[in-house]
Amino acid sequence: MLGLMVLVVFLFAFASKRNGARQISAPNVHFIGENNLFITNEAVSKLLIQNSKGVKNLAKETLVLNELENALKSNPMIKTAEVYVAVNGTLNADIEQKTPIARVSTNASYYIDDEGSFMPLSNNYSARVPLVTGYVEKNNLNNVYKVARKVRVDGFLNKHVIEIHQDLNKQLYLKLRQCSFNVLLGDANFLDRKINNLKAFYNKNLKDNTLHGYSKVNLQFENQVICTKI
Repeated sequence: MLGLMVLVVFLFAFASKRNGARQISAPNVHFIGENNLFITNEAVSKLLIQNSKGVKNLAKETLVLNELENALKSNPMIKTAEVYVAVNGTLNADIEQKTPIARVSTNASYYIDDEGSFMPLSNNYSARVPLVTGYVEKNNLNNVYKVARKVRVDGFLNKHVIEIHQDLNKQLYLKLRQCSFNVLLGDANFLDRKINNLKAFYNKNLKDNTLHGYSKVNLQFENQVICTKI
C-alpha cells in the first residue's frame, strides 16, 4: 500500500512538472454573445501576445493569467474577458464585447454602451442604433443613456425612434421614423408615463391619419400631450 501511494505521488508530481513546462500555443479566441465583431479575433490575439511577451515561447508556469485578462479588459471594446490555459498548452480567451445602444454624432463620434459608458466606433462593424445629437459630454452621459436604454427595451420606441437630441439646456427630444414632428421629453424623469402618453397620441393620430399635421409634441407636463400643428 505504501509503495502504491509513493508511486501515485511521484506520477502526480511528474505530470505537474511536465504540464507546467509545456509551451503555450497560439491564442484561441472565443466570442460570447452577439456575432457582430467590433473587435476582431486577430486584434485580441495581438493583445495577448503583446502582453505575454511572446505567448508561443512562454512556459505555462510563467504565464500570469490575471494580467492578461486585465490587459484585455482595458480595451474599450471589451466588457469581460476570461483567459485560461488548457492541459494541452492551448491559451484560450473567452471575450464578451460591449453592446452599443446609441451612437453619439456631434463634434465627436462614439457609442454609448448598455451600461452607460463610452465605447469607441469600430472599423469592423457599425451598429444600427439611434443617433444622439446636440450638446453631449462624454463624461456626462446619464440623461441620454436613460432615454437610449428605454428605447432599446421598449418595442414601440425601438421600432420608431431614430434620433435622441439633447439641447444646451439638457432638454431631451426624440425624432421618430417617417414623422415630421419632434417629441419633447424635457428631462429624463417619469419616462414611462411620458412614453405611454406618446403611444396614445401616436396610435390615435395614426388611426385618424393625422400624424403629419404636427410639428411638435410636448410631453413635459403630467398627463398632458401638448401638440403644435404645422
